[in-house]
Amino acid sequence: MQGLLKEKIVLVTGANGGLGRNVTQAMLDAGATVAGIARKIQDSDFQSSAFTGLSAEISTAAGAQAAVDAVVSRFGRIDILAHTVGGFAGGQSIADTGDATYQRMMDLNLHCTFYLLRAALPVMRKTPNGRIVAIGSRAAVEPGAGVGAYSASKAAMVSLIRTVAQENKDVGMTANVILPGTMDTPANRAAMPNADIGKWVQPVNVASLILWLAGDAGKDVNGAVIPVYGSDV
Repeated sequence: MQGLLKEKIVLVTGANGGLGRNVTQAMLDAGATVAGIARKIQDSDFQSSAFTGLSAEISTAAGAQAAVDAVVSRFGRIDILAHTVGGFAGGQSIADTGDATYQRMMDLNLHCTFYLLRAALPVMRKTPNGRIVAIGSRAAVEPGAGVGAYSASKAAMVSLIRTVAQENKDVGMTANVILPGTMDTPANRAAMPNADIGKWVQPVNVASLILWLAGDAGKDVNGAVIPVYGSDV
């Protein structure tokens, strides 16, 4: 994949997270210039001169706009947006879910996405063949007991991405969302020490799919909701 994204400017949200780290490295390996944003991040998080770390809080309109403005100020454009930011909370029924949990799920999974898209789309529409790939969740289409706020926030996120696909196809832009099952990240291992990890999805494989969708080979895939469930089907 070396050189696949040469001269492309890529914005990765949650760039140093469990999945984001794999996505960022895949983009760098493909020759892209990567701006990685997270609440706490620095250039030294990746051993590449093509990486720039930008601290940002994108769950607010002002924070998301500032993040996009910072990338455009430095690099002039955004060709590819890989949105990996998200959060999980579960274990309570709808009746028992508190306001704080509900608000946190909406902020991390829905509001982040909306504010980021609203800020980035005017910029990306000026670039031919822009690519947007977001990370949803299997729970968006297969809600279960005890994860109501999480599932609802991810389902709404899927709707946003599919809407973006319809609204921006006129400029050759694509927007797709990947729905992973449980991913093999350090956080999930710590949270579920007795789980069958062999059934989990490997982040590097999700990163490879994002890379493919971001390249020329993925130009005919638009508005797709792609399940990646590993062996837990």
